[in-house]
Amino acid sequence: MTKRHLALLLGAAFLLPGIALARPDCRSPATVCEARTSGSLPLIERGVPLPVLVDEADFEAVKLAADALRADLAAVAGKDAATAQPKLAIIAGTLGHSPRIDRIVRDRRIDTGGVEGVWEAYLLQVVDKPEPGIDRALLVVGADRRGTAYGLYELSRRIGVSPWTWWADVPPARHASLYIAPGRFVDAPKVRYRGIFINDEDPALGGWSKATFGGTNHRFYERVFQLIMRHKANYLWPAMWLPRAFYDDDPKNAEVADAYGVVIGTSHHEPMMRAHDEWSRYGKGPWDYRRNAKTLQEFWRGGMERLQGREAVVTLGMRGDGDEPMSEETATALLEQIVADQRRIIGEVTGKPVEQTPQVWALYKEVQDYYDKGMRVPDDVTLLFADDNWGNIRRLPDPADRRPGGYGVYYHFDYVGGPRNYKWINTTQVERAWEQMRLAWAHGVERLWVVNVGDIKPQELPISAFLDQAWDPDAADLEWIKAYPSRWAAEQFGAVHAQAIGDILTGYTRLNARRKPELIDASTWSLVHDREADRVLAEWDALVAKVQALAPKIPASHRDAWYQLVEYPVLASANLNHLHVAVARNRLYAAQGRAPANAWATKARELFARDAELQRVYEQDIAGGKWVHMMSQPRIGYTHWQSPPRNILPALVSVDAPEKGVTGVAIEGDPTGWPASLRAPRLPELDPVAAPTREVVVFNRGQAPIPFTATSRAPWLKVSPAAGEVADEQPLRLEIDWDALPEGRHEGVIYIRGQDWTEVYVTVPVNKPPRHRGARGFVEGNGVVAIEAEHYSRAVPPPGGQWQVIPNLGRTLSAVTAWPATGEPLVPGGDGARLEYPVVMHEEGEVELRVLVSPTLDIRHRGGLRYAVSVNDEAPRLGNIRLDPTPGDPDFTAWEAAVIDNVHVARSRHRVRAGANTVKLWLVDPALVFQRIELVRRATPTTLGPEESVRR
Repeated sequence: MTKRHLALLLGAAFLLPGIALARPDCRSPATVCEARTSGSLPLIERGVPLPVLVDEADFEAVKLAADALRADLAAVAGKDAATAQPKLAIIAGTLGHSPRIDRIVRDRRIDTGGVEGVWEAYLLQVVDKPEPGIDRALLVVGADRRGTAYGLYELSRRIGVSPWTWWADVPPARHASLYIAPGRFVDAPKVRYRGIFINDEDPALGGWSKATFGGTNHRFYERVFQLIMRHKANYLWPAMWLPRAFYDDDPKNAEVADAYGVVIGTSHHEPMMRAHDEWSRYGKGPWDYRRNAKTLQEFWRGGMERLQGREAVVTLGMRGDGDEPMSEETATALLEQIVADQRRIIGEVTGKPVEQTPQVWALYKEVQDYYDKGMRVPDDVTLLFADDNWGNIRRLPDPADRRPGGYGVYYHFDYVGGPRNYKWINTTQVERAWEQMRLAWAHGVERLWVVNVGDIKPQELPISAFLDQAWDPDAADLEWIKAYPSRWAAEQFGAVHAQAIGDILTGYTRLNARRKPELIDASTWSLVHDREADRVLAEWDALVAKVQALAPKIPASHRDAWYQLVEYPVLASANLNHLHVAVARNRLYAAQGRAPANAWATKARELFARDAELQRVYEQDIAGGKWVHMMSQPRIGYTHWQSPPRNILPALVSVDAPEKGVTGVAIEGDPTGWPASLRAPRLPELDPVAAPTREVVVFNRGQAPIPFTATSRAPWLKVSPAAGEVADEQPLRLEIDWDALPEGRHEGVIYIRGQDWTEVYVTVPVNKPPRHRGARGFVEGNGVVAIEAEHYSRAVPPPGGQWQVIPNLGRTLSAVTAWPATGEPLVPGGDGARLEYPVVMHEEGEVELRVLVSPTLDIRHRGGLRYAVSVNDEAPRLGNIRLDPTPGDPDFTAWEAAVIDNVHVARSRHRVRAGANTVKLWLVDPALVFQRIELVRRATPTTLGPEESVRR
């Protein structure tokens, strides 16, 4: 690890104040501590902050950042800086633009190495006697306007001011004294352009901005620019849903962006600095270059002229009107001509060589296909690769390829489109976004990172993680992402509860990512197989309990932030899952004729009303009603990919229950209500490992309670209660005396009789497998072995690499991947790179072996991502993951299923022997992310699959 790498890691820790102020290394350069150390400079002493001095001649971005730091220091100290001539100060300025800084650098011989001439670099250094009248000062020296501003915003973050201080109502902690350590700290970003895309902004952010600011005008965007700059980011694609147009709606939008130093671009389908809606305002004729080239060129020329020399990244190319694909007959040659004409216009308007104006060509959706088929643009244009709209990058360059314009990635935390919109709540696992962007960085994507953030809120956590990673991807290693949620929580709420809050944030995003809320309905979580619905709700209930236990410990000053960042997303997401399960119970019980179906309909209505109440609190109660409309995105009632016009209560069923009690029986594994004509109930097989009991429920189809009896004639099978009275339902407890059973398969029967003469005989099949003494590993149970990928017994790393466990990534526990992931494919076999899993199978035979992987795409365009698998000594068998988000492609259906479930299941058939076996998972193509291994003999009709098997 280099000294610079270490310094950046330390800096990353110190800009998270809850952790930094708890256990800082106060001797590290520019560290901010409450305790004075040798040579440190007081930023705040006895409640009085230092003044922040900048030259009037410096950039407006620097003066705005200085204003922000002054306000932040006052908020932390509780008062403004003294107005008298200071002896101590913070002096900030840009090299070549601040006479004061230039003079101090010259006179005090300040080393500006690593800063001068380096894009957006800055220096923090305590200096004695920087100028007459000032004894000591902290210098903030920037290579350019943003470099200086970032140095100032960095100080704000280090004294405990969150970038979300306004956007999530996070107040800084008060400190009577804060000191900054002496020494030289230099930092600069690794990715040139780092930013966000506000998109899909109605009804939530659109309604809020209109109510708060009168629309997406400069007053709104000023808050956006502050958020961007506080994250040391620099780039924005503005909101563009009709009828919004950044430049045309408010001329001050561009002026304020330039003042803050934010670089404006336009989205992937808005070429030449023109918003999509501007064509409907000023365009004439069709949006068709074959038929209307001259008009389009003049339209685009107007977009470039309007820049007036302001900093921008110009989008090239052309999609169909309204972010649709162009016609199928569109030729690559025509698109190349469009780009050539656009570049000619850029050169004519700017009067400079065209390569001096940053440009980007977005390889989004079908444009990626044009690129794959050979379309090219000049080397000075940035190639912006894209994900599939669901967080899986489609293509990346060869790491050895370099081009002057570099490469970028357009990523998504929010999307409108198939297979379903996801806009309401944060469903992004920061671990997955980190893993995908780490891949991008390793493949040379260093010019532009931009992410679709929808309404900004409630994507606070992933936005911070994305932008922090973009600042220095090299420092954002595995340990960085492991600690990120708790460190981010410390930045918002302090160190005391940071780990617990971080665990909650990680927990709810994992549960939301496994199936996005908009994709959940009454059929998602099974009520009759493997207790899936109960297991899912238990996970949500455990998170809710953690939130409720922590809530009283959160200071009143942070209650608004707590509700926005923690409480609402957990409670509302849990409530939505409970709602859909309640609807499912209502429908299942009604189909079975159960009288309690009506009670579940009532429960569903209560949960639907609670969803609205949780939203009301967010929008009206917290922060004095500041966030009106912000949670108004519909999430209940989807019937296809597009949002419903409002939340719609799912259809419920009522049961006309007779007055007298009527006996019914329900069993695990079958939705039928018994008795049923010409059929007899049969439970799924019981075994001592994974299914020592099964669910049998006696229920009432009527209103009056009804007595029943339940008996077994098999001495090894006991049922309780043996008799009782059922008002709604009565679960029966089945107990198997496994010691009394010989090995093998057996059957018993439970005889259930109601007072109304209803009789139901439930067959109970039981399997007591051989013990296989001495065999070690994951033991087959209920016809399944399920293993989390991280629970391998042996890991053979690839040459020059390692296997890494990424905690929390995936649907159930974690994921495993090989790193680095830029090498050539490996040949499986021998002593090659692999993971080994010991399993104990009950009997020999053929099984389906499932490898569950995150839905990583074919980033190198090699025909898929391959792995291999073998059982015992058989030769490795290749598997190929082929997922394609292009409708009509042969692999589109597989992709659609993979993003719906956030996992792809690859299958192969293998022979196993009774007793000990070893499953070997071989690395072939890099970049695959393994979540689970399953060996199955039976169908597993659930969304999440079985629980992990017992290991012995």
